[in-house]
Amino acid sequence: MYYFIYGFLYLISLLPLRFLYLFSDAVYGFVYYILGYRKKVVISNLKIAFPGKTEAERISIAKKFYHNLIDMFIETIKMVSVSDKVLEKRFTANWELINSIYQSGKSVQLHVGHNFNWEWGNMVLTKNTVFKLLAVYMPFTNKIIERLFYKLRTRNGAIFLRATHMKEDFLSYKNSQYVLGLVADQNPGDPYHAWWFNFFGKPTPFLQGPARAAISNDTAVVFAFIHKPRRGYYHAVFTLAAENARFFTEQELTQKFVSYIEEVIKKYPDMWLWSHRRWKHEWKPEYGQVIN
Repeated sequence: MYYFIYGFLYLISLLPLRFLYLFSDAVYGFVYYILGYRKKVVISNLKIAFPGKTEAERISIAKKFYHNLIDMFIETIKMVSVSDKVLEKRFTANWELINSIYQSGKSVQLHVGHNFNWEWGNMVLTKNTVFKLLAVYMPFTNKIIERLFYKLRTRNGAIFLRATHMKEDFLSYKNSQYVLGLVADQNPGDPYHAWWFNFFGKPTPFLQGPARAAISNDTAVVFAFIHKPRRGYYHAVFTLAAENARFFTEQELTQKFVSYIEEVIKKYPDMWLWSHRRWKHEWKPEYGQVIN
């Protein structure tokens, strides 16, 4: 079954992107207007984040978000056959910021949010950095999908570490020089073991692990966000958040990321993954202090 699905996707991926985007537009219409995939969650999230915007403005952001979401799905299929040369023309970044850290002998923790198109970003970063690229991910429960995505994501040499076995997977790379990519806006599964911050004016839990690991390993910390100059083209901006993580507390490092991610989401609201339930946990006093 795996080879049948892979072969089918390979044939589709051979189509030019301009034709694939026509299909994306058709899928968007079905997903947004008919299926209504997580539409209530998206609209609810946008109301929390942008209470000052009109309903029409929030709907406009939602529609652009769904277009970007479906485009990313189509672009992921394109990854099956697309060449590195084509991707590097379509996905650019200030790679020199990350590579400049290499001479210091330090490793880098790269904190990113759920924004489009992180799949292309992984493939291109691997080819443009002198570091060994490690990325933490949550394995799919479906074995066929997991095998397919693992093949695509590791095509250029990226090393993917299972979030469910992070410590043991990371152990053999701990003493090497690496860039460790972490999706730091992931919603914590346990609100008792999270840092709570005011995010878009609402108490919100954030993972403790990213800041803790950076301090423990004394890495440099770089934040990144991707924007979309035009359809099919992306540009990632890397920002140095800390040269030496050990000089910060876990709360300070996390606060820097919370402020950063809120700022870039406000600037590029349609690029963030609004379909995940960022505010599904309501703060309770027993969860600890809300840090402003």
